[in-house]
Amino acid sequence: MIKNPPPWPEGARCAVGFSFDVDAELVVHAAHGPGALDLPHAIAHMRYDPAVGLPRLVDLFADHEIPLTCFVPGWVIDTYPDAVECILRPGRNEIAHHGHLHLSPNQHSLDAQRRELEEGTRRIEQVTGNPPRGYRAPYYAASRHTFDLLIEGGFDYDSSLFADDVPILLDSGRGSLVELPVPASVDDYNQYVSSRAFDYLMKVSAPRHALEVYQAEFDAMWELGGLWVTAWHPAVSGRPAPALAVRDLIEHMLGKGEVWFATLGEIAAYVRRLIAEGSWAPRIERVPLLAAPVVETAPE
Repeated sequence: MIKNPPPWPEGARCAVGFSFDVDAELVVHAAHGPGALDLPHAIAHMRYDPAVGLPRLVDLFADHEIPLTCFVPGWVIDTYPDAVECILRPGRNEIAHHGHLHLSPNQHSLDAQRRELEEGTRRIEQVTGNPPRGYRAPYYAASRHTFDLLIEGGFDYDSSLFADDVPILLDSGRGSLVELPVPASVDDYNQYVSSRAFDYLMKVSAPRHALEVYQAEFDAMWELGGLWVTAWHPAVSGRPAPALAVRDLIEHMLGKGEVWFATLGEIAAYVRRLIAEGSWAPRIERVPLLAAPVVETAPE
């Protein structure tokens, strides 16, 4: 059913990239501006992220010797240096780009988008010694300019699109990005978050239900040779019951075997190597995806 799965390393059936968006309370500021000052409930909710959820998850994955990719906004790096140190402590984890102030790229000018990228990149270089290799757009809200800016900035991969079941290539004609798609159903906000502060009112799932969804997606990728990538958040999946479900999922994956656990940077580098060797060719999307609007007048 997946017609062109990559040949994963050492005969693995599928690749798994666990990734977390480490937003802390920045999402409250980005969504509400000065109004965030009167939302202490939401601020405290999201400070759980660097204070409690992230250290718990880093320890959980380190215990299983599975690496993490953490998409961290520049403001969070500045504000929570201990959280950054926690991510890097196990040695193999990756810090990737998630904007500077967690602003939606598609709601800002080209110059503002470029500044967001430059500010976030500067913070990551300061703490890791290297520029970031990967990017995930805040709110998945990539703009028509995002991929050109990433190529211009020397990025290797993006993980913002629900575009395929395996890696694809985004080609601008002046360069390319490896796209590492996220299955829409494995975003933990869809399972656990109900918050008026975020205008996100959902029925909260039992962890066993979330685990059933995640496991079904993984089992399909394992059978068909695909790529399984998460877009999770420590303030959500780092709470006790969801974290235990994550532990159960890891144990399920380890029990099945033949899984390549890697950072998203490692996966992107491997895909590049396959392409260079001529041993696998991904589907290519030209970017920007549209040259002109299909409908000229927006609906009222």
